[in-house]
Amino acid sequence: MNLQEAINPDPYQYENFNDFFTRALKPEVRPISKALNVLVSPADGEISQLGPIENGRIIQAKKHHFSVQDLLGGDPKQALSFLQGSFMTVYLAPKDYHRVHMPLDGEVTDMIYIPGQLFSVNHKTTDKISNLFARNERVVVFFNTSVGRVAMVLVGAMIVGSIETVWAGTITGSRKQQDLNLGERERLSIQKWHYDIPIHYRRGEEMGRFKLGSTVIVLFEENKVLWDSGLTSTSQVRLGQRLGELKPGQS
Repeated sequence: MNLQEAINPDPYQYENFNDFFTRALKPEVRPISKALNVLVSPADGEISQLGPIENGRIIQAKKHHFSVQDLLGGDPKQALSFLQGSFMTVYLAPKDYHRVHMPLDGEVTDMIYIPGQLFSVNHKTTDKISNLFARNERVVVFFNTSVGRVAMVLVGAMIVGSIETVWAGTITGSRKQQDLNLGERERLSIQKWHYDIPIHYRRGEEMGRFKLGSTVIVLFEENKVLWDSGLTSTSQVRLGQRLGELKPGQS
């Protein structure tokens, strides 16, 4: 945690704990690649997993997989684009910068809030709890991009106060939701938003934030991403870092 990277480096100038942990960074400390057709990291953190989606199944950890359809809220139509695609899971620890940015240019078309549990998402729990990311509370955002449909999934966790998006504000963690016990939270209804006028964001622009740390999962269609060599399930990444090459027009 390097406070000198923050626009406001004085911790005493923040109004509360959450404002401090979601502090903005100086733009120059996270340069965004200008190269064409490049995918960049959406956040500071650690790659938990990345690779192909096989028959609609995503690897969570050794011996643990979960389905794309479950992750995206159970709608087979929304899952269809990604059944043979590829994915990247980035874990944001409490020490990390807590804002999430665009890994590529895209237009927001739909958003889904999916209620669920609030398991921790660190390595100990991902190694032990089956279907963890498809069971936790989460916000799914769909984009139209130069490489087709892309989904970004912001996964809640035990210590996450809320999940926000830039265009809609707080989606989870409202005062009303915080007053509910776990069973009541799980019985909340799935909520959906469709945007007739798409909302455009450029690569590197902020799209959301966690009030502490958690996990973001990015899904791509088949044959749309070529990951850079050397990336593994333990690679440390920083916002704006090149992670791979986009392949527009490929199928």
